Amino acid sequence: MPHAPKVTAVDALPANEAKWIEFKKLTWSDQTGASRIWEAASRKTRGTSGVDAVAICPIIRHPSRPASTVIILQFRPPVDAVCVEFPAGLIDEKETPSEASLRELHEETGYKGRLKYVSPTIVSDPGMSTTNMQLATVEVELSEGDEEPEQALDDGEFIERVVVPIDELLERLEQYSKEGKKVDARLWHWAAGYAFAKNML
Repeated sequence: MPHAPKVTAVDALPANEAKWIEFKKLTWSDQTGASRIWEAASRKTRGTSGVDAVAICPIIRHPSRPASTVIILQFRPPVDAVCVEFPAGLIDEKETPSEASLRELHEETGYKGRLKYVSPTIVSDPGMSTTNMQLATVEVELSEGDEEPEQALDDGEFIERVVVPIDELLERLEQYSKEGKKVDARLWHWAAGYAFAKNML
């Protein structure tokens, strides 16, 4: 019987034990010339691309089904909840964001596709973290009778993939939120922007 994931302890993390992140004290000069201090978290894994991570917006095209996307559900310890997200992951040391996008999409969802667009480098929480990322759009062409592909998850990864018609995405995210799941801001903003452009402009 599978166990429900949960956080079982919260402790301070000594700097010498941190594998993925570190804290930085930033001294900066404001517009008046005054010296100020800022605290920030920083990833320790940024490679030669200068970009920490990618998120992937898959667009699935099928001859008899509406245009859809793939979202994933996975437990995220920092928020102690199942999160609803686009497929995403860190970029390897000598990997480009484009290469990472196709690799992560295949690993987390099983799907393979063509890279259509990669965003400029963007940030999601600049008041707290130096973390940056790029958002890739990947087009997946399916044929009638294609079976759902197998994921290629790493040991310790527990990721549920869900195919959702794009026209129903915002409504589905609202439902997940009501169920107690946490929706990633990048996914929410994408879905809301699509819905607003279609229904409110």
